[in-house]
Amino acid sequence: MVTRILITLNILAFLFELYTGALHSEAALVRDGVLIPIFVTQYGQWWRIFTAAFLHAGVWHIAVNMLSLFWLGRFIEVVLRPFRMALVYFVSLVASGASIVLFSAPNVPTLGASGAIFGLIGALFAIGLRLGERGRDLVQSNVPILVLNLLWTFLMPGISWQAHIGGLIAGFVVTYIIYSPPRPVMTRAYDQATGAVYESNVEMPYDRD
Repeated sequence: MVTRILITLNILAFLFELYTGALHSEAALVRDGVLIPIFVTQYGQWWRIFTAAFLHAGVWHIAVNMLSLFWLGRFIEVVLRPFRMALVYFVSLVASGASIVLFSAPNVPTLGASGAIFGLIGALFAIGLRLGERGRDLVQSNVPILVLNLLWTFLMPGISWQAHIGGLIAGFVVTYIIYSPPRPVMTRAYDQATGAVYESNVEMPYDRD
């Protein structure tokens, strides 16, 4: 549910950009809420950290981000449950924006949901590590994806590494703190005919928000 709501909000914001002409006008994009560090540090416009995370520079930009959010968000939401998934997303969003303000050039505009989405990548690794032996495959299978995304972040021009790294770290740390893996419990079954006792490990269900 949270993943779908986030995707819907991003799409609505993109339609608003089309309506206001922000995709073809820098002035309109600034008016709509793109993040420019100097506007935050000198004029106190902290709200731009939030608005910029729902704005995109074009169809390709929003398509890639929303597909990534769809694939990652659904898994994270099932594991963490909706409230905690939303918490991870918005903490990563804020951390991403704060990293831009602190480490980017003061006049460079930034927009897009990728910082928060990188937070979900961090959450994925935190879940795997918290699961211990059971999460090894989850971590190992996603290492190549993380490496490719980091290479893309640092090698492609016009990509905010500050946003991606800030979101990634925040998502990992928050998830590692709030996620408690389901605990294995021993179950016993009795064979009435033979009197034999059979034991097996099962996992407790996830807590619900």
